Amino acid sequence: MKRQILMTCALPYANGPIHLGHMLEHIEADVFSRFQKMRGHECIFICADDTHGTPIMIKAREQGITPEALIAQSFQDHTADFKDFSIGFDHYGSTNSEENKKLCELFYERMKAKNHIHKKPIQQLYCEHDKMFLPDRFVKGTCPKCKSPDQYGDSCDVCSATYTPEDLIDAGCSLCGTKPIKKASDHIFFRLNHFKSYLAEWLPKHTSPEVSKKMMEWFNEDLRDWDISRDDPYFGFGIPGEPGKYFYVWVDAPMGYVSATDQWAKKNNRKLEEFWSENSSTEIYHFIGKDIVYFHTLFWPALLKSADFKTPNKVLVHGHVMVNGERMSKSRGTFISTRVYLNHLDPQFLRYYYATKINGTVNDLDLNFADFASRVNSDLVGKIVNLASRGAQMLSKKMDGVLSDLDPAGQQILENIRAQNETIANHYDQRDFSKATTLIRELADEVNRYFDEKAPWKTLEPNPVETKKVLTTTLNAFRLLAIYLKPILPKMAEQVAQLLNEQPYQWSDLSRTLKNHKINDYVHLANRVEMDKINAMVEEQKQIYASLAKPKVSQSVKQAQVAEQKPLEIEFEDFMKVDLRIARIIEAEEIKEADKLLRVKVELASGETKQIIAGIKSAYAAEKLLGRHVLICANLKPRKMKFGMSEGMILAAGDGGQDLFVLSPDPGAKAGSRVK
Repeated sequence: MKRQILMTCALPYANGPIHLGHMLEHIEADVFSRFQKMRGHECIFICADDTHGTPIMIKAREQGITPEALIAQSFQDHTADFKDFSIGFDHYGSTNSEENKKLCELFYERMKAKNHIHKKPIQQLYCEHDKMFLPDRFVKGTCPKCKSPDQYGDSCDVCSATYTPEDLIDAGCSLCGTKPIKKASDHIFFRLNHFKSYLAEWLPKHTSPEVSKKMMEWFNEDLRDWDISRDDPYFGFGIPGEPGKYFYVWVDAPMGYVSATDQWAKKNNRKLEEFWSENSSTEIYHFIGKDIVYFHTLFWPALLKSADFKTPNKVLVHGHVMVNGERMSKSRGTFISTRVYLNHLDPQFLRYYYATKINGTVNDLDLNFADFASRVNSDLVGKIVNLASRGAQMLSKKMDGVLSDLDPAGQQILENIRAQNETIANHYDQRDFSKATTLIRELADEVNRYFDEKAPWKTLEPNPVETKKVLTTTLNAFRLLAIYLKPILPKMAEQVAQLLNEQPYQWSDLSRTLKNHKINDYVHLANRVEMDKINAMVEEQKQIYASLAKPKVSQSVKQAQVAEQKPLEIEFEDFMKVDLRIARIIEAEEIKEADKLLRVKVELASGETKQIIAGIKSAYAAEKLLGRHVLICANLKPRKMKFGMSEGMILAAGDGGQDLFVLSPDPGAKAGSRVK
């Protein structure tokens, strides 16, 4: 039965480039979409740029352009990246559209009519110099968790902690540096708890068990009201009847799924109601990352329900992309943009590698560059594409380029490959692409064994008829594998169809065997991945981020500069509170996850031991510190760090890196002695 499917990806934010983390989601969704279309279903793949909010406004100000100019450039960059990665959207729009504005207003009217919203005053930070309320990212200060300066008012770029602007230390307006005051402002709230019972029933039916279980933790108490308004200045849609108030970006961003559908429908003489009305039979799927599950499984279905729109059939959640087992890092050059990748490597290769890892779960995916090169070179190039190279070149160059018939063994090979049709189709439908690629690779192994056993290069002259049967089998088998792989490798499938003198493939073409059929001259389908290209890609990305990391003189930095000009003076009594003691290092180990840290245990004369997390790894190997006497601050308040509790500080001096020296006492000093 023909299915009608509408599917979306999370909307990329318009203040930065698409990177390889984004690309995981878009490749996963694109593979699913292409498979459904090959099977003959109507599958409409929708996405758009997410264009509103404070970060857009700040970045536009920094660049001296309007927000509209910024999002126009982002739209151009994003769509070019997606096109080059063969992401086949049926429509790619923008949330800054008239259709989206009207939808926001319609939803608001219906929420208001049903008493799902209310207004109440909240205390916010306000800049008296600029005469404006300060959204989170208009406030900067020192992180309350790790004490890093120059951090925004919602999260820390150094330790990833989240907090409110009021939690910042020495908070200041990011525009002028003025310390903000607290001031009341009326905000509009959506009564999410009105939908608690509905959502409790909805979640298990429309999300995976692991996602549903996690989200149900919110239901142990009432669901909190959701602030859906923001104060002027704000780049977004104004709320009707509320001067100076704007819809929060997380209201109009998911609305982009609907408005982009509306734009597509208008272009194709269809109606929005066909897809988003409550009684629609269309299957709606949202592909998202696990970091935005909260918005998509609580707020979004509640908003849709409140306005009498259809909710998604499934919210399909994936994990994050790690690189070489670690979080993507700008300093290491592993936070790689799609454009930098495209400057060095074939996008089909990343599509294939991601597909070998995607299994329909929320587990994180590791982009290991060595494994990436190995899988592409060994499996895709060495096992699959090599079949076309071996068969087509011999048929075209040594013979007449016409496929003939199959031998009995060849007929069995094709039957074995076709027998996996529904199994592979089911893997695609369940988004378990890793199983599909594993099975396809195993089928390729079987064909390669057949080719090697038949050794057509030996029989070409003594038995050309049997040789041609072997080549006919090999190329027909390769053709079936290319059809199976078309959702993942659409460009290669297109090249294969041209090579074999055929029309673009559909899933139904698996039933056809090419006999007495003229093929075209062989064209090269894929090159091997060389590690020097991967290294060059990483290096280019490092250079880009280094050039962008220009110092910004914020209020907190200015304060630090003033302090540097005039050294801070303390009273002698304050200095005497510092308990400096000699300690002996009895244990030391490397913290592998950290570049600079060692975990050290020291012993004082009393037998007391302390664990210290010390940033001296770049200068000292752990084993060379054992038994060494060092100076420590023994009465430093213990601090819980990412890699354990640190109960003191080892004193060191120097320029950093290898030019760092721990302060050692005189050789005759005893452990535990206080330094005066």
